[in-house]
Amino acid sequence: MIVFLDLEASSLGKHSYPIEVAWVFEDGRTTSYLIKPAAGWTDWDESAQAIHGIERETLLAEGTSHGVVAQQMLVALSGHALYASAPSWDGKWLSALLRAAGLPRHALRLQDSDDLLHETAREILAPHRPGAAIEREVANILALTEVRDDHVPAHRALPDAVAERDRWLAVRAAAQASLASRIPHG
Repeated sequence: MIVFLDLEASSLGKHSYPIEVAWVFEDGRTTSYLIKPAAGWTDWDESAQAIHGIERETLLAEGTSHGVVAQQMLVALSGHALYASAPSWDGKWLSALLRAAGLPRHALRLQDSDDLLHETAREILAPHRPGAAIEREVANILALTEVRDDHVPAHRALPDAVAERDRWLAVRAAAQASLASRIPHG
């Protein structure tokens, strides 16, 4: 099953770590955790806090142990196709979480959700379009469903993961609508 995942972090620095993780399955099921920092996770950027709105004190008081979060992720997400809008950043933080829990850092792997969007539209259109026309139509669908410039990400893990799933659903719907609009009815 396809899963959209997002992490928020203490900063964008070299020693940053995950502070929140959420995922949403393609069927709409969601999970979200605030992550209590592991020993040694001390990096903190006030400007990052201003963006995501999560205070370090909140993580210490209300967060779930990083080890518990990592184990829950392995149980819930192993064997599924995991996608993120920023897989290099989210992958860095996912790796830090897994390592801190004593788990292999590549136990879960992220793929780029942009690749999924492209492939989704392509798979819907390919059986019904000539080869040369597919990429142009896929590009049009992706442009049509692109998040508007005035949309600001929530910079919270669950709303951002849900937004990725919503975009994927919009791409699917747009590709199906494009296909339906050009199939002769008779």
